[in-house]
Amino acid sequence: MVAFGKKLRESQIQEWQGYYLDYKLMKKKLNRYTQQIEVGTQNRHLVLKDFSILLDSEIEKIVMFLLQQQGVLASKLLNLGEQYDSVLQQVDEAKIPELQEAYRSVGRDLLRILSFVEMNAIGLRKILKKFDKRFGYRFTDYYVKTRANHPYSQLRQVCKQVGVGAVVGAISRNLADLQDFQQHYGNYISIYDQPAFSHPDPVLDSIRAAVNRLSNSTSFLHYLGKHALLIGDDLQSPSEDHADDGRYHFMSLLLNLANTFLYMVNTYIIVPTADNYSMTLGAAATVCGVVIGSMAVAQVFSSVYFSAWSNRSYMRPLVFSSIILLVGNTLYALAYDLNSISVLLIGRLFCGLGSARAVNRRYISDCVPLKLRMQASAGFVSAGALGMACGPALACLLQTNFKIYKLTFNEDTLPGWIMALAWLIYLLWLSISFKEPSRVTTENIVPRESNSGKIVNISVENGPTQPLLSNSKAKQKDGDGDTDCDDAEEDPAEIQKPVNSIVSAYRLLTPSVKVQLYIYFMLKYAMEIVLAESSVITGYYFIWSTSSVAIFLACLGLTVLPVNVVVGSYISNMFEERQVLLASEILVCIGILLSFHVLIPYSVPQYVSSALITFVSAEVLEGVNLSLLSRVMSSRLSRGTYNGGLLSTEAGTLARVIADGTITLAGFWGESKLLNTTLVPALFICVSSIVATCFTYNSLY
Repeated sequence: MVAFGKKLRESQIQEWQGYYLDYKLMKKKLNRYTQQIEVGTQNRHLVLKDFSILLDSEIEKIVMFLLQQQGVLASKLLNLGEQYDSVLQQVDEAKIPELQEAYRSVGRDLLRILSFVEMNAIGLRKILKKFDKRFGYRFTDYYVKTRANHPYSQLRQVCKQVGVGAVVGAISRNLADLQDFQQHYGNYISIYDQPAFSHPDPVLDSIRAAVNRLSNSTSFLHYLGKHALLIGDDLQSPSEDHADDGRYHFMSLLLNLANTFLYMVNTYIIVPTADNYSMTLGAAATVCGVVIGSMAVAQVFSSVYFSAWSNRSYMRPLVFSSIILLVGNTLYALAYDLNSISVLLIGRLFCGLGSARAVNRRYISDCVPLKLRMQASAGFVSAGALGMACGPALACLLQTNFKIYKLTFNEDTLPGWIMALAWLIYLLWLSISFKEPSRVTTENIVPRESNSGKIVNISVENGPTQPLLSNSKAKQKDGDGDTDCDDAEEDPAEIQKPVNSIVSAYRLLTPSVKVQLYIYFMLKYAMEIVLAESSVITGYYFIWSTSSVAIFLACLGLTVLPVNVVVGSYISNMFEERQVLLASEILVCIGILLSFHVLIPYSVPQYVSSALITFVSAEVLEGVNLSLLSRVMSSRLSRGTYNGGLLSTEAGTLARVIADGTITLAGFWGESKLLNTTLVPALFICVSSIVATCFTYNSLY
């Protein structure tokens, strides 16, 4: 891992060196503050004031230079505009290529400015993070709150608004119009009368990508990639990406996505019939909570050993997963003829023990080249969403009853038999087509900050609240022998180590990370309550059939991708992610409140609309939550057994376990009280997550 200080020096445009953020000076300042506080010649208040003044001065230097360079570009564009008018008036087609190249040259100058802004934005956020880590103080929260929301904010000029929209527009419009003029011999069609991006140009593509990075603008695929906690925006060297190219195998990636799809189908295919199956075996309908949740209970443990196993192999854990799922589904189906609720639960536990989602996510993170990782990550999320919808839909088609020898095939057992057959076919396909990537490359590659969702290039990480100067002996050396250590107050060798113990992982959980994991817990809890108790609630209040429940759940699942299209393509580009996060939490809370049965008779419109609001809002919340989690999570959690993906999976799985357990416990008070009893803890968790978000809101910048 190249330390940021060194990367900043290597990436600087030489003639602009004096206008970059003086990152090295700021590091020296931090060390000096450390020494002064240690000997008692400085206090915290003066440190904060002095460092704020220094930051303000550095940001002003950057912004003034940026405005100056924008003025230079504007002047060039004005001169080119005069030449452009002359070409149109004289219909001089011979000068068009020369004029186009002049506009492209201005575009390349603009790219230099965008690179300048990007590197300074990264440096600013890293030095804020370093200050918080060094002194155990939420300085980032204070600085962003007081500067970013001010009407004369220069901080927003660096981190959010680069002020180049007019320049980008002028270059794009004129290049496109010149191309049309050349093609139509003077009778050109304006760019405004044509579809967007109808004139591809390498320079324009590069500018658009750079602007999107700076403005946090996203596409649908990029949004889904963040949803998977796999996509990062950090710069990657060609050698690193070449290493990924050597390990990439399309069919192996496809098998990983198929595993994700089948597992989600396996999870939700039994939801419409779990209550009826439980009653058939002599248990209460609300035992469906235990039946559904037992898979999640086992997944809490399986996620850890599969994550550890993926450090050594990808194929062997996938083979083991398929065998365990084959056995588990067979036991689930046989429970009917054995008349044993115990066999049923053991079968579901086996299914949970076969959860290889940690391997699927890890394979994409480690073996898919950066240029394809966005599409692969979007495929990972889409496969899970499609499986979630297909599970209940498939259950709707299994409404039959027949026997072969002594085995019963009906709506209760067919989900088990169908999934057992599916996993058998998958196992055969896996053994034939999967290619185990080389592990040598993995061992030699330094953990990258962006592989498991760590978005570094404009990131904020609040340090843990520790006693002042918990690391008073700074391990950095400044001056000519400066050693950069940008991600923690540790030596570089320590930073490069992946996190392979739960204790080490916990120490890296800052307040912002803990809040984001708690929000993830909340949204998964709310979604599980809606899904897992749907068959019991609709059967009690509306006397819905299994087919009706299956169709309802399938429709909920089908909202996932359309909602992500809207959020990824539009909402996330119109609002800050932290704004969408808070709004989504409030909508989840509203959905839960509307779900309560109070006084008036409970109706189908009330249930369906409240469930839809809760589920869709939670789905929106999941995407922005994981994206923000990737921003505030330590880069050391990018790889290793206890990586960021595993932590989020564990938080979600634990939420499902508790939600399913709540449903079964609430069943002791009878089905009439099940709805309100399960909604009360969901409401409490949701409200507390909103409060926690408000406390850390300014650190999600």
